[in-house]
Amino acid sequence: MDHAARLIPQALPLPARPAEAPVPQEERAPLIERIKRLMAEQDAVLVAHYYVSGDLQDLAEETGGIVSDSLEMARFGHRHPGRTLLVAGVRFMGETAKILNPEKRVLMPDLDAQCSLDLSCPEDDFSRFCDAHPDRTVVVYANTSAKVKARADWMVTSGIAVKVARHLHAQGEKLIWAPDRHLGHYVQQMSGADMLLWQGACVVHEAFKAQGVAVLKARHPDAAVLVHPESPRSVIALADVVGSTTRLIEAAKELPARTFIVATDNGIFHKMKQAAPGKTFVEAPSAGTGATCKSCAHCPWMAMNGLRQLAHVLETGENEIVVDPAVGARAKLAINRMLDFAARQDVAIAGHGNH
Repeated sequence: MDHAARLIPQALPLPARPAEAPVPQEERAPLIERIKRLMAEQDAVLVAHYYVSGDLQDLAEETGGIVSDSLEMARFGHRHPGRTLLVAGVRFMGETAKILNPEKRVLMPDLDAQCSLDLSCPEDDFSRFCDAHPDRTVVVYANTSAKVKARADWMVTSGIAVKVARHLHAQGEKLIWAPDRHLGHYVQQMSGADMLLWQGACVVHEAFKAQGVAVLKARHPDAAVLVHPESPRSVIALADVVGSTTRLIEAAKELPARTFIVATDNGIFHKMKQAAPGKTFVEAPSAGTGATCKSCAHCPWMAMNGLRQLAHVLETGENEIVVDPAVGARAKLAINRMLDFAARQDVAIAGHGNH
């Protein structure tokens, strides 16, 4: 298969700034109250991704916001009457929120909170690749910049990607897929579509090790294995459930297993423990044969979101997301194509972004 030779995660620069330090217990309550007051004054709502800190997830729900995937974060923001959207996540999520809500102010705790998938797919290089294959329909994952979405025919989430690929394949269309090669391979395998895969990957999911998962499975023979499809195919092959963030949370709640080995960002454990109290969640190994790392399966850019930065942007108005209106309009076409398809097929996509 003709693969695009592009950046792989190991070549990408990690954040220059570390994660925000935990807020001391004695400072937490007054800081949270200050944030709530500022949000009320500015008619703001907080939308947070499953992978950010539990503090931000709890604050979003306490103040009438939402904890979800990138697409539902943006759609919730569109439905909510608030004039300001606070997006706790990574930059492409803020851009998606702005694309779907151009009339609203969109702020993020840290504009340098990037995504390895987004960074691995620069718009200029991707456009040249698309131009070299003009006979192919361009399908991109939500984890891409506004400019890459504007170059695409379709944007998809992990929850609907296979259905869209099957539909396009049935129409006789050949596809370009970007940026995640592991998710792309999974979609290709499940749909049978003819796909050229861009060679991007997530720094978190790329690191999961099948041999280590097998060792953990031997230690916990009754455990169910939950895997996000951005993981390598050898890890996916060991899964009891493969799915998006929301699908994995649903599986943790619904399956009879009491122990789960989870191959996705460990930020999701906060919501899993709330959804399935009393169950045990074990991180899939991300280094070495039998590693049981308790911290490395976490996006370093997601970790840049914190309560202090959130208070700062509310006080200063800094870190506002700006998307060129022409770029946003083109990107919205790709997003709406997916939304229209979902409506026609009666496919549930809320909560099924990727990420």
